[in-house]
Amino acid sequence: MKKIAARTLVGTLIFGSGIATGLVAHALMTDSPQRVEQKRADLSGAPGMEVIESTAEYKPGELVAKHLHHGIEAAFVVQGAMIQLPGKEPTMLATGTPIMNLRDVAHGGFKVVGDTSLKLFTVHVVDKGKPLYDPVD
Repeated sequence: MKKIAARTLVGTLIFGSGIATGLVAHALMTDSPQRVEQKRADLSGAPGMEVIESTAEYKPGELVAKHLHHGIEAAFVVQGAMIQLPGKEPTMLATGTPIMNLRDVAHGGFKVVGDTSLKLFTVHVVDKGKPLYDPVD
């Protein structure tokens, strides 16, 4: 009887750690490591939607990968920085700039260049249960 209980416990632990590993791997593949979630809530009056507030800091040399969201992203540039799109000249993304990216529209794909980090405050209004980010090639 004790052997069966021990085997059941070991099996449950292995199964649980497999699920946890999969969830962590999924989160790492579908989210920016620079993003720090501040708050998340269901969007009242819109079943299946949620609102997510976050901050992010991209240091010089870091890439904001090209991606899209399943909903709207509104952002505010808290600290501006020089950014560069592939094949383009560097340009300033100024402090105070408002940003809005619409549902399923690819954006990002730039590198932070210069000496200053880019700091953003973002609000996502997105489909609940879908990844916050989907990479775009």
